[in-house]
Amino acid sequence: MADKIHCAHILVKNLTEAQAVLERLKKGEGFGKIAQEKSLCPSKKRGGDLGVFGHGQMVREFEQAAFALQKGQMSQPVKTQFGYHIIKRLE
Repeated sequence: MADKIHCAHILVKNLTEAQAVLERLKKGEGFGKIAQEKSLCPSKKRGGDLGVFGHGQMVREFEQAAFALQKGQMSQPVKTQFGYHIIKRLE
């Protein structure tokens, strides 16, 4: 298991918005483009890129989902205290 991973995410307020974002991604729209347009996180300026992080740096639900992904894979909506995240593992 990796000690550190590189991910991007799109943060939205509710599950309905998260599902709409997932549909757009499935149709081939760019992750970074949607992140810049829809994400509530300051990382949206970087297309949702969170950089490299290790265990214990993110909230538990986010971390568990992110570390379970394979490179290039996207998560289903992940609920945290901040809202709903679509996470993409970059490296």
